Amino acid sequence: MSSNTIATAVIAHAAGDLRVETIPVAAPAADEAQIAIAYGGICGSDLHYWSHGAAGESILKAPMILGHEIVGTVLAAAADGTGPAEGTRIAVHPATPGGTGARYPEERPNLSPGCTYLGSAARYPHTEGAFATCVNLPARMLREVPAGLSLRDAALAEPAAVAWHAVSRAGEVAGKRVMVIGAGPIGALAVAVLRRAGAAEIIAVDMFERPLQIATAAGATGTLKADDVESIAAIEADVVIEASGNHRGLASAVRGAVRGGRIVMVGLLPSGEQPALISLAITRELELVGSFRFNDEIDHVLAALADGSLDVSAIVTHEFGVDDALEAFAVAKNSAESGKVLLKF
Repeated sequence: MSSNTIATAVIAHAAGDLRVETIPVAAPAADEAQIAIAYGGICGSDLHYWSHGAAGESILKAPMILGHEIVGTVLAAAADGTGPAEGTRIAVHPATPGGTGARYPEERPNLSPGCTYLGSAARYPHTEGAFATCVNLPARMLREVPAGLSLRDAALAEPAAVAWHAVSRAGEVAGKRVMVIGAGPIGALAVAVLRRAGAAEIIAVDMFERPLQIATAAGATGTLKADDVESIAAIEADVVIEASGNHRGLASAVRGAVRGGRIVMVGLLPSGEQPALISLAITRELELVGSFRFNDEIDHVLAALADGSLDVSAIVTHEFGVDDALEAFAVAKNSAESGKVLLKF
């Protein structure tokens, strides 16, 4: 493989400094495949690196290629014979589990303390992302896209896997009343996964009308505005998926859960102490359960997208060419008017 390949990439240099630049692409390592990226979905973490120069406690210390929600086609298979062949259409599992000596359940590698993720500044040197026309990726990250599933639809596999993992953390949801707080892309994808899982009622809650319309199209049976505190408290949901990543959303989740109910917290709250209605959680014997990234759920998602049992078609609202990445990020940041925004490479 030639080492003089040139790619167009989306790079965060600092807070407010996002650039579309040409970069050289090195020859892939023996266990890496070279991928032509087709689509990339803009994630909340990408927006944080652009807006704040940090995502939570992961702080930009050097320019970094963004992007971990990506699909594409194998240009050159890994030289060591692992992974898919040239020409295979692929989605990507962006995690590299790893330990630091701290303990975690082996069957839950998403919790491994040394885990790295594409497009993450959690470690230095940073883990480069894949918002580029051509990238080298470890063959073990690649998942073949089933025949009949378009790459555009498969572009939602990674965030849908996050939602799938969150719903699995809720336990059995068939026949139950579920409330989803925050109808952004992860919340709306959770609605779609809940619909597939047979939830009897799915009530979506958001501050804005457009996300609620998207959630309804994804399968919500009812919607509420986030400031309608009395109506939220009256829901008495068996399960609440908290996807807003806001302490007010968590308060709504506690108020809206039935006694003995379960709250799955998938929205990432800011680091540090946060206000919470813990006394109410105690007296109602609520279960507060964390949900972080995913493990093998991406394989289930790809199969469900391919067989049509998971419908996420309503969740992509905008598509931009890579040269218009700045405009794409601005649209994605406006949660009142956009769902998932895709970059086309």
